[in-house]
Amino acid sequence: MSRTDPTDHTGHLADTASGAPGTDPLMLVVGVHLVLFDGGTVLLGRRRNTSYANGLWHLPAGHMERGEPVTRAMTREAEEELGITIAEEDLELVHTLHHLDTDHSRLQLFFRPARHTGQVRNAEPHKCAELRWWPLDGLPADTVPYTAHALREITHGNRLSAHGWPV
Repeated sequence: MSRTDPTDHTGHLADTASGAPGTDPLMLVVGVHLVLFDGGTVLLGRRRNTSYANGLWHLPAGHMERGEPVTRAMTREAEEELGITIAEEDLELVHTLHHLDTDHSRLQLFFRPARHTGQVRNAEPHKCAELRWWPLDGLPADTVPYTAHALREITHGNRLSAHGWPV
């Protein structure tokens, strides 16, 4: 294989950066987000001591870890952040968002649980300043933009959208 050949010995794309942010499919990051509704409200947490969106409101969320199915990633994040237990089979994928961030193309998956056990609490106060239920038609102005976008799409019944890509 020459240095200009983008494939490896199997014929798949080699693990090299393309030089353009958000264009290398090998750099795709998968995020999982928990959408907890209570009537016309949704649970958001104010991020604290984080490298991304510090101080902004966001859904309970995290990233899929290597070797982990997305449903396990979501149940793990629910346990870590909120202290609740959700069975993987009780998760419904309600929205998929292809998000172009400043440095990565991200696939953001939004799950709603049919049920959970345990009392919702702020189990990571070092990463979350507070949890609060917000009306879907009155999200705070300082909500992470792609979170607000996804929640609008979910309330309109749209299961797929893109955010941050040039038009």
